[in-house]
Amino acid sequence: MDSKRKWIGFYGDDFTGSTDALEALTMNGVKSVLFLNPPNETLLQSERFKDFKAIGIAGISRAISPREMESELLPVFESLKKANVAICHYKTCSTFDSSPDIGSIGKAIELGLQVFQNQRFCPLIVGVPALKRYTVFGNHFATIEDGTYRLDRHPIMSKHPITPMDEADLSIHLSRQTLAKIESMNVLELNGSQYEIDRILESKIQENKEAPVILFDVLTKEMLTKIGIVLVNETQKNTIFTVGSSGVEYALTAAWKENSQYDLKEQKWSSLIPADPLLVVSGSCSSVTEKQIGYALEHGFYGIKVESSSIINPNTRAEACLQIIYEASDKLEKGIDVVIYTALGPEDSSIEITKEQLVEAGGQPTDTSKILGEQLGEISKEVIKNTKIKRIAVAGGDTSGYITKNLEIVAMEMIKPITPGAPLCLTYSNNPIYDDLEISLKGGQMGSIDFFVKVKNLT
Repeated sequence: MDSKRKWIGFYGDDFTGSTDALEALTMNGVKSVLFLNPPNETLLQSERFKDFKAIGIAGISRAISPREMESELLPVFESLKKANVAICHYKTCSTFDSSPDIGSIGKAIELGLQVFQNQRFCPLIVGVPALKRYTVFGNHFATIEDGTYRLDRHPIMSKHPITPMDEADLSIHLSRQTLAKIESMNVLELNGSQYEIDRILESKIQENKEAPVILFDVLTKEMLTKIGIVLVNETQKNTIFTVGSSGVEYALTAAWKENSQYDLKEQKWSSLIPADPLLVVSGSCSSVTEKQIGYALEHGFYGIKVESSSIINPNTRAEACLQIIYEASDKLEKGIDVVIYTALGPEDSSIEITKEQLVEAGGQPTDTSKILGEQLGEISKEVIKNTKIKRIAVAGGDTSGYITKNLEIVAMEMIKPITPGAPLCLTYSNNPIYDDLEISLKGGQMGSIDFFVKVKNLT
């Protein structure tokens, strides 16, 4: 591997997914940094960032339309191509939530192949055993608590407020978003030797005139390693554009460990003290986050429920936000942990009321996350400025994006594992108020019931 070449560059389709990929790389010994905007060559070659082997860009494409994705993704893919990455990864959620109209993964594939043209095939890897996500004969499964469900029967993903998953067969789901040819490598084909896997894959590539999307089943860590070897071998020919969950990073790091060209360092974590106090901000409607908020409130956290209807209404918005900022700042300055939240689970009555209010005002129900996310970002910024707290936890992918952008963060580096997919990170900012801030970004479904207490105490 060329010493100047970055091993991988990824774009996360939301912020919590971006830190998930960052964690997968860092935990496996790859020095990695996550930027909030595409970095230029000067920034990448600066003293602070020049030694990183992997670079990521935290994005928002999961929440935007195909037309908006063009202006969002094409500059990102071009910047990663210019950065000379061996692999460009479009990082999706491990539950593949997307639709033809919002967060279209098919559109992202088309744009990626438009930039990275010398491609024999486009690998699609969604399964992540580390996160209890599995793909078998093209059907995707996710575990929640003690049950593992096909996506279209999953108690959360089948009822997602924006992109409900009504189809577990990923090829069928993706075919609604793109005309690209979709092939698959199933568990039986991946169960053989590396030679057999290469032979079967080659035959699928040769059968297609244009570069096909090839969906890889994932059931075990061993299967991911075999897929990783396929990807690494393919990078010897060209930069390869790939799509999927952090399963891509787990596959690659497993393969890199078996290849002497790659020098992976054993990760050592610095000792950190508990937060005193901790600010939690949640824009998630997940039932998992609902239980985590309930647990936090039972263990000394002070709760502030955001009245969504007041935030949505331009006439009452400023006053409502100021009240939250004042109340949260007051409690934090007294050393009390605070959790600000917009909803308690998917059945919270405020969700439908807010959507109806938006429609009545001429907006779209899907605008909810954008408006609430932007205001939560402003609230968080003012509370941190007032209190000078140094650790914050955020729940919800869209919420995480709006908050981190408001905090003037340039980049983040993982500094401590908390729960798979939601590590504690350290921020880099040109504004000293938000520089060296410790932040954990968690997807709605991530973490155990005591997640927020863990972020506070680092247990």
